[in-house]
Amino acid sequence: MCRILPQMQTQYLDDQPALVWLRRDLRLDDQAALYHALKQHRRVYVAFVFDRDILDRLPRQDRRVEFIRESLVELDQILREHGGALIVRHGWPREIIPALARELEVSDVYCNRDYEPAAVLRDRDVAQSLAMDHIGFHSYKDQAIFEHEEVLTQMGKPFTVFTPYKNAWYKKAALAETDFFVRPYPVTRYLKHLAASPLATNIPTLKDLGFESTDLAKIGVTPGVSGARARIEDFFTRIDRYKVARDFPAVKGVSYLSVHLRFGTLSIREIAGRAWREGGEGALVWLNELIWRDFYFAILHHFPHAIGHAFKPTFDAIVWDNNPVWHEAWCKGLTGYPLVDAAQRQLAQTGWMHNRLRMISASFYTKDLGLDWRQGEAWFAELLLDFDLSANNGGWQWSASTGCDAQPWFRIFNPVTQSERFDPQGKFIRRYVPELANVPDKYIHAPWTMPAESQSNCGVLIGRDYPAPIVDHAEARQRTLERFKRATGESADVKKPG
Repeated sequence: MCRILPQMQTQYLDDQPALVWLRRDLRLDDQAALYHALKQHRRVYVAFVFDRDILDRLPRQDRRVEFIRESLVELDQILREHGGALIVRHGWPREIIPALARELEVSDVYCNRDYEPAAVLRDRDVAQSLAMDHIGFHSYKDQAIFEHEEVLTQMGKPFTVFTPYKNAWYKKAALAETDFFVRPYPVTRYLKHLAASPLATNIPTLKDLGFESTDLAKIGVTPGVSGARARIEDFFTRIDRYKVARDFPAVKGVSYLSVHLRFGTLSIREIAGRAWREGGEGALVWLNELIWRDFYFAILHHFPHAIGHAFKPTFDAIVWDNNPVWHEAWCKGLTGYPLVDAAQRQLAQTGWMHNRLRMISASFYTKDLGLDWRQGEAWFAELLLDFDLSANNGGWQWSASTGCDAQPWFRIFNPVTQSERFDPQGKFIRRYVPELANVPDKYIHAPWTMPAESQSNCGVLIGRDYPAPIVDHAEARQRTLERFKRATGESADVKKPG
């Protein structure tokens, strides 16, 4: 349990310093833990630990590590401008944070909550170690608008369906004091309490951490609060078009803020509040996407069994196929279905995938290939720059129809009609599957239907230059219906959605 700060009659808790432990909150502005520490203490140190429990499992080239490292370099510069400095360590937080707290002789450690099960256990262990030295441990809500038990049903139970959750979310926000939940923390007025320390030396290089440089700059990703700020200002110039543009991967329609939300180089309160006050159709549709983040955080908190198991236990009985050849073809973008392949190649090349394509690709993996959603989930987890456990798990289980608020299991995306609908001229396909660049629009979504003469004319022979489909969608759909019927004992409405 976190020790609750007593109500103090004086401005400061005491003259002993405090330590703020950064994790998914790499900024100074509107930062909950930093605000509370600065307000209660005359001197505040700031630290970050490159966690070996996480890093030791990663490949030596990982864009996320470089994103974090570069964000810390910028953050350290900002801290130094205000009289502080960033203490950075590489190792195991369970050992490093208590040791730092003792060495700095702090009375309290502050952090923002992380909802992943492993992080919850880590924080519990750190809090217990600190308590042995009579050092307080305080955690705050910072990466969600509402968390834990803040949005519940009228019966006091957690929601398991998104739309009722969203309605309750809006109701709670509207009944609160005006803008209360999206009001920023006024950190700036207390920055004079930042303290430097001889322990704050240079930020470790990627080589120091055992990693190599990546292509972040080449793929157009700018780390840190400056990168986040540029993305925010760009998006809000076009947010009115969000509802219409967001589903088309060839169009600049989404916010591209996901990696900054993931690592906290921007404040969820700032952008949710800005969308709330904007109030237009596009802004409110985008705000609903932010509410999905809160929903999946809540699911992870209330139903941790969903990590590694079907959210709906009935679906643990599903017998998935085991076909390494199909799995590899999907990973490499060689399935023969152009939009699926373009999506997979976008992920490999950029570390990001358009949200509509995440649904299409995951549906294809589970419903057309019949492969276990956990393997696809793991592939996304390995490559996504914006990987978030709760959202990745929730999205995969939604697509696989094993999760909360899932589409009915007999609804299966048709990869061709999805392609026709959301990339009608094949612009996105041609960008990431260049071997199909000269295929006429008529055939771009199903190039295997091209007559031999057309294949010759556009210089792509199906089966040689681009693969034929590794599965037939109609046959795969029927296998999926049978798979789910065996697991659930239910009959299926066999209408064919797109």
